[in-house]
Amino acid sequence: MAVNTSPETPLPVGQVSRLIGGWIDRLGAVWVEGQVTQISRRPGAGVVFLTLRDPSHDVSLSVTCYRTVFDRVADVVPQGARVVVYAKPEWYTPRGQLSLRAAEIRPVGVGELLARLEQLKKTLGAEGLFDADRKRPLPFLPQLIGLVCGRASAAERDVLENARHRWPAVRFEVRNVPVQGAYAVPGVVEAVQELDAHPEVDVIIVARGGGSVEDLLPFSDEQLVRAVAACRTPVVSAIGHEPDTPLLDLVADLRASTPTDAAKRVVPDVGEELARVRQLRDRALRCVTAHLDREERGLAAACARPCMEQPHRMVEERETKVAELTARARRTLGHLLDRAESELTHTHARVVGLSPAATLRRGYAVLQQADGHVVRDPGEVAPGERLRARVAEGEFAVRADGGPDVGPSS
Repeated sequence: MAVNTSPETPLPVGQVSRLIGGWIDRLGAVWVEGQVTQISRRPGAGVVFLTLRDPSHDVSLSVTCYRTVFDRVADVVPQGARVVVYAKPEWYTPRGQLSLRAAEIRPVGVGELLARLEQLKKTLGAEGLFDADRKRPLPFLPQLIGLVCGRASAAERDVLENARHRWPAVRFEVRNVPVQGAYAVPGVVEAVQELDAHPEVDVIIVARGGGSVEDLLPFSDEQLVRAVAACRTPVVSAIGHEPDTPLLDLVADLRASTPTDAAKRVVPDVGEELARVRQLRDRALRCVTAHLDREERGLAAACARPCMEQPHRMVEERETKVAELTARARRTLGHLLDRAESELTHTHARVVGLSPAATLRRGYAVLQQADGHVVRDPGEVAPGERLRARVAEGEFAVRADGGPDVGPSS
C-alpha cells in the first residue's frame, strides 16, 4: 500500500528503509543468471561476496552466500564464469543496500550454453535476421573504415597492417572496447552504433582473435545481434578463427574467417588493381590497334579497285554507252517517225478519196432543206419548196418543180 506523506508529515529515513525492506522481503527467492565479475573472500569470515552482472546490459547486483555454499562450486566458478544463482533479495536497512542472499550456485556448462545459443539462433533466424536478401554489398574502396576491437590486440594489428599494406591511403576510425567478459557486449554495441552514426564511415569491421566458447559468447549475445541487424552501414564480422561461428557471423553482411581475411575482403590490393588497370589498358590498345589495322586493310582494298585507281575510266565507259544509246534512240525515233508519216499519207489519201468533197468534184450535188436536212427521198420535198444545192465549188438555191417528175421514181 502507498504511504501517505506530505511536507508537514515526512517519513524518517530509517522508516523508509524499513518499508523498502518489507516490500523486498515479500518477493521471495528467485533463480538469477549472470556473469561473476568479482569474488571477495574475507579471511576468517564465513561469507563470500560476489558481483553478478548482466552480460547484455550495464546492470550489476551484489550477491552474498555462506562459504560452504560457494566452496561447492569454487573450483568451477572462476571470475568471469556464467552462473545460475538461487537467491532471495535482501535489503540492508542501515545502509540502504540491495543484495541477493544465494542459497545455491550452479555453473552454466558449455553444453548448456551451446543449447541456448542454438535456440537463440532459431528464434532470430525465424525473424529473418539471417536472410541472405538482407546482406548489403561492401563498397569497392571505402574512404573510412570503422574498426571495433580490443585495445592493442593482435586483431587490431592484423587488420590495420594488412589493410595499409594493400592500400596505403586507407583510413580507419578505431574503437577499442572489451571483447570478452561482462563489459564486452555493452562496449561493442555502443561502438557499433557510434560508428554506424558516423557520416563518413563506409563499412564497420568487428574483429577479435580466437578463444574458447565462453570467451566468444559476447558475440552471440542477442542485444549485439539485433544492434548489428539495425545498422545502415555494412558490417563485417571477423571473430576468432575459421571454425568459430558466433551469431554475429550470421547477421553480419560479410563473414571473414580471420581479422586478416577481413582486411583483404574490405580493402582492395593496390598492386592487383594497378595490374588490372594495365591489363585493361593493354586490352583496349590491342582492340583499337586491331580495329585500325582492319580498317586500313579495307581502305587499301577499296583503293586498289579499278574504279578508284582510274576513276575517269568508268566515266569514259559510261560516255560510250550513253552515245550508243543516244544513236539507237535516234534511229528508233526516225523509224517511228517515217512509219507514222507513211501511215498518215495513206490515211490522208483514203480520207480524201472517201470524202464528200471528192464526190462533189466528180459532178454530184447535195440538196439540203432550209433547216440543213439532206434530201434523200423525193417525197421529202414539197412542190415549190426552196432548196440549197451544194456543189464542189460552192452552193446555190433551187426550187422544187411540182410537175410529174417530182416524187419517188418508179
